[in-house]
Order: sequence, then C-alpha cells, then structure tokens
Amino acid sequence: MKKKSTDLGLIIPSKIRIAGMTFYKRGNQVVGRVSESNEKRSNTPSQFKQRQKMRHTMALWKMLRFCDTMFTQRQTAYQNFASLANRLPAVYVTKGLMNQASFLMPGIPVSDGTLSTIRQQLGTVDGHPALLTDLKAGEWYRGEKLWLYTAEQCIESNLPRVRFAVREMSRNELADVDGNLALVDEVFSDEMKGWALVRIMDNRCSPQAVITRCAMYQQFATDEAFQAAAKSYGGLTESSFLSPGM
Repeated sequence: MKKKSTDLGLIIPSKIRIAGMTFYKRGNQVVGRVSESNEKRSNTPSQFKQRQKMRHTMALWKMLRFCDTMFTQRQTAYQNFASLANRLPAVYVTKGLMNQASFLMPGIPVSDGTLSTIRQQLGTVDGHPALLTDLKAGEWYRGEKLWLYTAEQCIESNLPRVRFAVREMSRNELADVDGNLALVDEVFSDEMKGWALVRIMDNRCSPQAVITRCAMYQQFATDEAFQAAAKSYGGLTESSFLSPGM
C-alpha cells in the first residue's frame, strides 16, 4: 500500500530500497537505513553444517511433496517434515548444480501422526527378500489403510536425486510370517531403494521413516566432502579450516 509523505510531499511505497538504502515511514517521518552490507556472512563450521542440512531437507521435500503425505504434528506439513529431517546426518555438496542433490538414507521421514509406529526391517522369508513388520496378522482394523512409500536413489545427468512414490496396499499383498505381516518380494533386495509402511485411519497416521540399505550418501558425509563443499562456498570464517564434529 502506498502512503503519502507529508515531509517530502511525495507518494511513496511504505518501504522502498534505493542504492543500498531502505526508506520507510515511521510516524510522519521518512527514515532510511542501510539495507546491504559488504561484510562477509559468518560461516563457521557449525553454521555451514546446519546450512547444508537445511539445503538437503529442502531438496528432499521438493521430491517428497509430489506424493500424498501426512504430517499432522506441526502447523504445516513442511515444518513437520523439516523438524524431523534435521536429525538426519549432514551431507556436503559443492556449490552449483549439486545444490539440488538429494540422497537416500535411513531415517528420511515420510509421515508423522498419533497412531502407533510400525516397527519394520529388511530381512528374508524362506530365502526371499522381505519387508518385515510387527503388525499382527489379525489386527487389521476396519477403516484402516496401509500406504507403502518407496524411495529410490536416482542419478539424473550426474545429479543424485531421491524419487518417491506411494501406493495403498491390499490385504492379500501381505504375508503372515509367524503371526506378523510382511511384504515378500525380490524388490526388497534393491540397494538403491528404501521403503516405509504407514498406517492410515481417517485423518490420523503413524510416524514412519524410510529404511534402506543404500549407502551412497556416506561418501558425501565425510570430512573430505565437508572441506570440498566449504571451499566451493568461499571457505569458512574461522582461521582453521576444520570440520565440525560429525
């Protein structure tokens, strides 16, 4: 909204930036302040680590948001996802195209809610790869749904990216293994994929995260990766080029 300045006799926006100065109205006065600084932004090891974590969180969310997701414990789904994803290991990438990189790793959150968590692990059933759960074979409640999220580590034009997909499972797709439900399929041997089975009932869900054997992300979590990434961003503000505790 534009306001009239009685001091200058001009119609000016409520805030305007000119030549590195921001001018805004305070009462009947027009006040100016410096809006830009030539000082280098602080970039300590801990700050750089957190910025790289946030970069990766945003890159993951850009992929996951195309799926149906349920994050019900914060004001927005992204805030909920970001608070959980911040617990993931930091991965370090160089400035440029790699800013868009995302990596498949254990613990990527795909849902958060009030239903009880499904404990799950990768294993075998009669020699066949399987996703094992602690869901009891006789405890499929009326109105309950199970969504299977699949995450896949892809390389697209030399850029690592995680692609997500989700589908609803039918009861006959799950096997009874010693009284617990399991998914048995050769796909569960794929070391570039990960999975999470989520319980859904009305507007509630179970908090779940991806389990995977994928280890590609580990090469981007090393001290060498940290130092290469920091250098590409102009280095650290501390005199000693050290990595944070990782």
